[in-house]
Amino acid sequence: MVMTAPTHSQRAILPNISWHTFETILAEMGDNRATRLAYDHGILEIMTPLMPHEHNKRLIEKLIDNLAEELNLNLKSTGSVTCKRQNLSRGVEPDSSFYIQNEPVMRHKQNLDLSQDPPPDLIIEVDYTSASVDRLPIYLALGVPEVWRYDEPVMQIYQLRDAVYVPCDVSPTFGNLPLTTEIPRFLQEGLKIGEIPMIRSFRDWVKQQKAN
Repeated sequence: MVMTAPTHSQRAILPNISWHTFETILAEMGDNRATRLAYDHGILEIMTPLMPHEHNKRLIEKLIDNLAEELNLNLKSTGSVTCKRQNLSRGVEPDSSFYIQNEPVMRHKQNLDLSQDPPPDLIIEVDYTSASVDRLPIYLALGVPEVWRYDEPVMQIYQLRDAVYVPCDVSPTFGNLPLTTEIPRFLQEGLKIGEIPMIRSFRDWVKQQKAN
């Protein structure tokens, strides 16, 4: 049975999918595609994002790039890289992902093998509540240190502490800035003034926070 729901993305749920079938679907779909998959103990979700979803995702990525530059942090953008471990029967393709703390380790890597590589340091999920497969337990099992969930107009930051995700108002990765309030504010501002002026305004705000 396939179930779909009208949201900022089109989603289909496939039950009773073996790990082998999941791997086969990944291989047949290839890397050059818009769809993203999530797999949790036999349940497969296939998601095709629509424009509002992709717009917010890309803007958040740009804000992260500016945060890293202003705070003098190096990062490796890994996009919707497939994060999977057969021994956990879980796999997921996030909306966006980054290596920051582990950037030096992953800088020259061309493939991700979570049996030996660390998971991304930061995961971004957009339009989260419309997902049928809860991705947070998957990221927890994979050991992702920080997850941002943006469900317009609300953003939540989760930090991994003592094997559980703790909601935070600030990002420990980015100087403990109050991003749960400020990123949604700037995204809304972008609808009024446009992307480039909004990003300039965001950079000015980050600089002011550094100076305080």
